[in-house]
Amino acid sequence: MLFENPFLKTGLADDSLKGIPAPSVDADAPRNLLKRCPEAGETPLVALGAFAGAGEVFVKDERARMGLGSFKALGAAYVIACEAGRGRAAGKTFVCASAGNHGLSVAAGASAFKAKAVIYLSRAVPEAFAARLRGWGAEVRRVDGSYEDSMAAAAEAAAKEGFKLLSDSSWQGYTAYPHRLMEGYLVMAAEAVEQMPEPPTHIFLQAGVGGLAAACAAYFRKVWGDGPRIVVVEPEAAPALIESVKAGRFVSTSGPESCMGRLDCKDASLIALKGLARDASAFMTISEAEALSVLKPLENLDLKTTPSGGAALAGLLSLPQLGQEARVLCIVSEGPEA
Repeated sequence: MLFENPFLKTGLADDSLKGIPAPSVDADAPRNLLKRCPEAGETPLVALGAFAGAGEVFVKDERARMGLGSFKALGAAYVIACEAGRGRAAGKTFVCASAGNHGLSVAAGASAFKAKAVIYLSRAVPEAFAARLRGWGAEVRRVDGSYEDSMAAAAEAAAKEGFKLLSDSSWQGYTAYPHRLMEGYLVMAAEAVEQMPEPPTHIFLQAGVGGLAAACAAYFRKVWGDGPRIVVVEPEAAPALIESVKAGRFVSTSGPESCMGRLDCKDASLIALKGLARDASAFMTISEAEALSVLKPLENLDLKTTPSGGAALAGLLSLPQLGQEARVLCIVSEGPEA
């Protein structure tokens, strides 16, 4: 389902977003800090040529980002690095909920800066992932129920045990860390701008709470202006952004569990909602079958990923052909083991 954004350029004028900052577009800050990291090489832009009915498709391949396997390496670890620069990391405990890669970024950042990490996981998250977190020195705590239940448990632990809550989402009264975290994602966007041979005509961005999509869309609008058509892709089971934009205000959604686990978020980040209501041309949802259908074609192109990682390209594949004049930019956001 495709929904044209009626708030493009103007954004949402709603009380739910009062006091919420727009996404940062300062890519220099995270790029300068990242230069000090020995794992901080650029990720490649892969030219697929004609794909899914478009004349040219380019993929920003985040599967090996900083050895952590996803774009999330740029987020929470960047926040902890900034805290360390202010003397506020060593000896502290950062806590979060995770369905995957955000927890790894928290764990790796804490390990690098002599802090501790406590990661809450729902029972549905595989034990192999919990083992990866423990390999970075994190304490893993399991929660019965959904990802939202693990988020509530992390927030409760922060309040009761004095931990620093480091979420990749944002809500009223909690914006500083997620705003900084999204700023870290601008490294990926800035690299893509420099690597693209020409500005794209279309950009497809997958979204869970919306951090990746909002950060990239804000930066792409800054550099490329109104030219590209930016389409945000969500699971049908978790239509947090599209339903909020339809309503003209933040709304909480519900749905079954999605195979797009990292995108299976029922509530949008308010920072992301504010940015995408202004910057996205359209929002769309994809079915479970559509998410799975793109995996084999991507594997055949040496871009093996997960349903979450390939969701933007699944969105492209599910639409009528854009034609030979279309020049499309997408992101494969994580590797197959994420």
